[in-house]
Amino acid sequence: MSRAADPRSGARSVARKLALQALYQLQLNDAPWQDLLKDFSTEEDMARADREYFDEIVRAVVETRADLDTRLATWVDRPPQDLDPVEHAVLLIGVHELAQRPDVPWRVVVNEAVSLTRRFGATDAHKYVNAVLDRAARELRPHEH
Repeated sequence: MSRAADPRSGARSVARKLALQALYQLQLNDAPWQDLLKDFSTEEDMARADREYFDEIVRAVVETRADLDTRLATWVDRPPQDLDPVEHAVLLIGVHELAQRPDVPWRVVVNEAVSLTRRFGATDAHKYVNAVLDRAARELRPHEH
């Protein structure tokens, strides 16, 4: 089934967008992941999102953030905590998906991350995110790359 024909793809894109917003918020005000799920459950876009996918991304990224940042540190040019919060959140989602969601093709992970960064990040941040996730995909998904 092509990605365009997969009805989950749009709902997952919305889930990623909401997860980005939740993880951005978390970087500004630390909170338990359960609070983020509750706070974002009433977001207007949640009705169009894959709620289970949103919940999984937020929970997994929060619970494994130290490990994700350790991995991320090998692909970025500065400590992960020094990254722009939008870029950091997008990269955490991307590395999580590359490492834990083999059902999502690496190109989809990268394209979704670049799209989110174009929308919410700094002017050329999408180029940086693309390069970092391409390096990550080569290591985490060598059989696909």
